[in-house]
Amino acid sequence: MKKLDSYVRKAKSMGVTTAKIIDVENIIVGNWVRLKCQYGCRQYGKWLTCPPFSPTPNYTRKMLSDFSKALLLYVENISFQESDEHRVRFKKIIATLEREIFLDNYYKAFGMTSGPCRLCRTCDTTKSCLHPYDARPSLEACGIDVYHTAKNCGFKLEVVKSQDSLFSRVGVIIIQ
Repeated sequence: MKKLDSYVRKAKSMGVTTAKIIDVENIIVGNWVRLKCQYGCRQYGKWLTCPPFSPTPNYTRKMLSDFSKALLLYVENISFQESDEHRVRFKKIIATLEREIFLDNYYKAFGMTSGPCRLCRTCDTTKSCLHPYDARPSLEACGIDVYHTAKNCGFKLEVVKSQDSLFSRVGVIIIQ
């Protein structure tokens, strides 16, 4: 567990507000979550990291059963003006940490982040990803109930009610 705790410190040094090693059983998957992507997001079907291209909730449940621990990452007080820039930075943090964890012999390590990818200006969903080392599916796209998961792990996550509000971003790296 000491080695896993070093990833918490590393995440914080990279700009993550809070990071925590969690039991994977605290990650909640719901079939309803992808409906929010399909019927609530203008980016639906436009990114390889989002539905219908991302893993389904059933696949996510099965995949999570192969793991016991994960690193939950939480960044708070993000404004909508910096949202896209922050999203790309956050994805790079997750990709960098995932790679470091992998190189430390946690060969199953895999990261997931939040929201549409945005590593490219537009995504050509008819071709392979141009950024396979950095692009990761969003938690929501895979059916993960981010609000319930955050609550299970002691993080306060609130629904964003206006573009004047600050919001938080959540990511996870499943480890072992």
